[in-house]
Amino acid sequence: MKNRVFFPQAALDDWIASDRVDLNNDELLIKTEGRRYKIIEAIRVLREVTGSADIHEVLGRVKTRAFLRELGAEILEGSMIIGDNAYDVIPGFIGAPVGTFAEHRKAAPAGTASSSPTSDEELLAAFLTSKM
Repeated sequence: MKNRVFFPQAALDDWIASDRVDLNNDELLIKTEGRRYKIIEAIRVLREVTGSADIHEVLGRVKTRAFLRELGAEILEGSMIIGDNAYDVIPGFIGAPVGTFAEHRKAAPAGTASSSPTSDEELLAAFLTSKM
């Protein structure tokens, strides 16, 4: 299975404002690493707040907005309602790397930070720890 990562909307807003990433249609570019990700709108479901059972089995998961709409979800900022259930959520995007990590390293422009990480996980960890 291809690696995927959840990018919270608030983090993306900060990174875009500080010119750390570029967002072009459905593609995100982490500038310092030169790594690209195909992205799609998604929601991270944190907790069910009514005390009801999570009959939709979305708790603790990241789901696309399209999938949640099919379930009948109503989403507004940090809240989501599906039927009688209400959830605290984090809006954002799911990203999947474009190409393999080996292809990325081979094509990475000179001067990017990708010469030291040996995997997408290490690359993202380095980016996140240096930017948070």
